[in-house]
Amino acid sequence: MNQKVIPILPVPAAQEQSLYEAHKKIYPRAVTGLFARWRWASVWLTQLVFYGLPWLSWSTEAGSRQAVLFDLASRRFYLFGYVLYPQDFIYLTGLLVVSALSLFLFTAVAGRLWCGFACPQTVYTEMFLWIERRVEGDRPQRMKLDAGDLTLEKLVKKWFKHLLWGALAMWTGFTFVGYFTPVRELAMEFLQTRMGSWEVFWVFFYALATYGNAGFLREQVCKYMCPYARFQSAMFDRDTLIVSYDAGRGDPRGTRARNAEPKSLGLGSCIDCGLCVQVCPTGIDIRNGLQFDCIGCAGCIDVCDTVMDKMHYPRGLIRFTTQNALANGWSRRDIVRHVLRPRILAYAAILGTLCLGLAFSLAVRTPLKVDVVRDRAALSRIVAGGRLENVYRLQVMNATEETQHYRITPGGLPGLAIASDADVTVGPAESRWVPVRLQIPYGSAAPGSHPIHFDIETRNGDAHVREKSVFLVPR
Repeated sequence: MNQKVIPILPVPAAQEQSLYEAHKKIYPRAVTGLFARWRWASVWLTQLVFYGLPWLSWSTEAGSRQAVLFDLASRRFYLFGYVLYPQDFIYLTGLLVVSALSLFLFTAVAGRLWCGFACPQTVYTEMFLWIERRVEGDRPQRMKLDAGDLTLEKLVKKWFKHLLWGALAMWTGFTFVGYFTPVRELAMEFLQTRMGSWEVFWVFFYALATYGNAGFLREQVCKYMCPYARFQSAMFDRDTLIVSYDAGRGDPRGTRARNAEPKSLGLGSCIDCGLCVQVCPTGIDIRNGLQFDCIGCAGCIDVCDTVMDKMHYPRGLIRFTTQNALANGWSRRDIVRHVLRPRILAYAAILGTLCLGLAFSLAVRTPLKVDVVRDRAALSRIVAGGRLENVYRLQVMNATEETQHYRITPGGLPGLAIASDADVTVGPAESRWVPVRLQIPYGSAAPGSHPIHFDIETRNGDAHVREKSVFLVPR
């Protein structure tokens, strides 16, 4: 059977097309306005907390310590007056659930508020952009500088910008690691140039991550790397407040003189200046409708309101509103009434209940943890005096920062008594393994496994824990 062979001809270079769009650098223009002030207020608030918290001290019986410290080596987590152990993992779980529900609630109410005002990627990009504008100028100056030939001025500006970026990134990495190792000890390691510790490695690692994400990747993290942009549509509906362009009022677009009447020219309020695109950190045109690239920073609202003021038009051509409000021409009261819909109320009720429950659980938390481990070397044995003995090891963890004196009391079997020292002293925020010998009269219990318990409490009765175990009687 003859088969016809079809030759594959090479495609001319002029006809080749890439499957991937070439990345175009975005030069966001500086913007001022209400939302810009809110965004910078968020930057200041979050960074004052982030950079300042590791340096706060907390006074205890044993001396002063870092107020917030996640000591992984000692497996203790210090949160001001609280000392948490790995057994308190439930609180971390509760915090993650509260954070997730908060994100769902805010997204359902007003879109990507987290992304636009508090996300670390947005915050550090804003800080790096501020440095870039101070060194290289605003959008036109930066574009001209990048397009121009390599000169001494360009070289100095570029190197100075990257020097400032590197310093900020290093300080960020240092601060982050300072939450996991005492920040003052970490500072001494750097001053003494002890570059062999794991802390120093992670400082440089997080500094490099900050430098790359905020300095170079920027909007690409939000558009391609962050999963939130992809599943946010599942939390949106037509009553969610989002940054929107009022096409009914703005179209048809077109340039005109400042004193011209748009209706007489057959035009809408949009003068097609393009400033809303120039200030956008992700480079989108909000006039094309809702897009997953929009991070809700509201920079386009601020700049559009400025243009409307100059043209003597009413503000709000671009504003936070809902799709239903745009379609139906709702008033502000109607918008608020539809925003507070059953879904939002349910989210708020669940979130409030969880926050109250988490706070109450932390407030009434017993500052004492006990683990009981049977001694497997001697499951059961007969000792002097004709008594049957089981040996246990109790790990007593003092979750306070004061020395505590505990008393161990066994129970659950007739004649059960403790043959070792029943009093235990544990230092501040320490744990101690205590051997405990329990005895019963021989023949007082049937062969088998019998449930028992240990009551451990402070001498003043402030803390009490009961842990279960078993007492083995051989056949």
